[in-house]
Amino acid sequence: MITAPESLQSVFDRAFAGISQVREAFTPQLTPREVGTIISVATGIAKVSGLPSVGFEELVKFPGDVLGIAFNVDEDEIGVVLLGEYWHLHAGEEVERTGRVMDVVVGDELLGRVIDPLGRPLDGKGPVATSKRLPIERPAAPIMDRAPVTVPLQTGLTVIDALIPIGRGQRELILGDRQTGKTAIAIDTILNQRGQNVVCVYCAIGQRASAVAKTIAVLREKGAMDHTIVVVTEGNDPPGLAYIAPYAATSIAEHFMEAGRDVLIVYDDLTQHARAYRELSLLLRRPPGREAFPGDIFYIHSRLLERATHLRPELGGGSLTALPIIETEAQNISAYIPTNLISITDGQIYLSPSLFELGVLPAVDVGRSVSRVGGKAQRAAYRAVAGDLKLAYAQFEELETFARFGARLDEDTRKIIEHGQRIRACLKQSEFAPVSVPGQIAVLLALTAELFDRVPIDQMADAEHAVQEAAANIPAELTERFNTADKLSDEDRAAIVEIARNALIRFQPKPESKPQSKAESEPEAKAGPELQRESKPVAQTEVKPKPKPTPKPAPKEQS
Repeated sequence: MITAPESLQSVFDRAFAGISQVREAFTPQLTPREVGTIISVATGIAKVSGLPSVGFEELVKFPGDVLGIAFNVDEDEIGVVLLGEYWHLHAGEEVERTGRVMDVVVGDELLGRVIDPLGRPLDGKGPVATSKRLPIERPAAPIMDRAPVTVPLQTGLTVIDALIPIGRGQRELILGDRQTGKTAIAIDTILNQRGQNVVCVYCAIGQRASAVAKTIAVLREKGAMDHTIVVVTEGNDPPGLAYIAPYAATSIAEHFMEAGRDVLIVYDDLTQHARAYRELSLLLRRPPGREAFPGDIFYIHSRLLERATHLRPELGGGSLTALPIIETEAQNISAYIPTNLISITDGQIYLSPSLFELGVLPAVDVGRSVSRVGGKAQRAAYRAVAGDLKLAYAQFEELETFARFGARLDEDTRKIIEHGQRIRACLKQSEFAPVSVPGQIAVLLALTAELFDRVPIDQMADAEHAVQEAAANIPAELTERFNTADKLSDEDRAAIVEIARNALIRFQPKPESKPQSKAESEPEAKAGPELQRESKPVAQTEVKPKPKPTPKPAPKEQS
């Protein structure tokens, strides 16, 4: 009974001694916070005072968790680009520094998701389950870290893969007037990457919500969302979000590239991006230049597209292929923004409204389109036929203009025009229907061998489809050589041409089955191959049996 109070007292003593030691060892740490004040709020921007230590492009935080980027760092105030809804902000409210730059979530968890440039999900599938983040503004890879572009990126479009090849790591501009099929080419390219181990990033900048929803529906329907990430800013979003969207999408793509994977990124479109930057610059009182764009409009696109490259094998060998889209006005490709992008990129695909109106889809103007990487990023099987095909098509386009005037054409000119018409028919392609490599090579070899020249022009679509289906009969060891740098031997070409010839037999005009009299055969022999190519009913109506040979009909009557 006597020892109990003493033991209890010792317990209290030890407890208080421990508390004293902890209290003496504790050193309060003060975290400094820089707080500024909103001076004014305008459309998409805010003027802020205070924050003396804020850095350029640093994130600042407004009430309601609205973020902004410090764009103008002046002596007395800061011009901030707002990245969210700003209607609830008022002058006099506090603004706080974050001490970091704008970043975005990255990782495999983004595959199949639809997000905004801030990483917030837009598809209703919950937050993105990843903690990895990268700054949206990153320096491009140094020259010594890059490797030449040698591997092709197949688009599934015959006119591009054969005549304007795109390599992995290249930057190919797609430009044309509105409603000429620019986005369709990009979507077809994404669809063709299924099973090719290529990650695709589609960045919609200031697009209509209905158009973006339609694109996402097509990607899901065709099974392409499994390897695609969609970054979206709608037309009613603040201009700040439209400005950072392509940079955020590029950082997402760079994460996969640095992991050694091949990536395709589509910017749809950079015209809206330039307009958003012009709007922000004018609101922030930056001096305007040509077409009211600020002086650094070239730099915002060059630093974006320079991040697309092919890395050396020591760094993983990944690649980032960029397909920026630009909208022209009245076919004026020499405007300010189009010429900027043409000088930055490694080639351009020009879509002609005239071809679009004629029903030539995709409406690629081969004469104005170019790939500055060219055959170096093309399979050897394509190089064997692409040169002759492009020359024949160019000759056809030159002669087609004169043929429209009804001039009398000699036999060689008529053959060139008829061959060119069949080349154009084979380069037509339906939307969302990419063609495999064996199918394209079979059609191209059949074209160079002039197997299509005897096929009626109205049956060309069915004939081309038959050749593409017959390409499945090409031996496996031969199709494997399509993906290598080995050139096709004469035996290989002959085997493919024979398969195409067998597929086109049912499209060839049938020869005359009944023997003709001398009076019937002599006029046809004199009329030449033009009349012989006509069908039997037409020949019977124009050439009637007479005791004497009829004179040679005029070309005008034959046509």
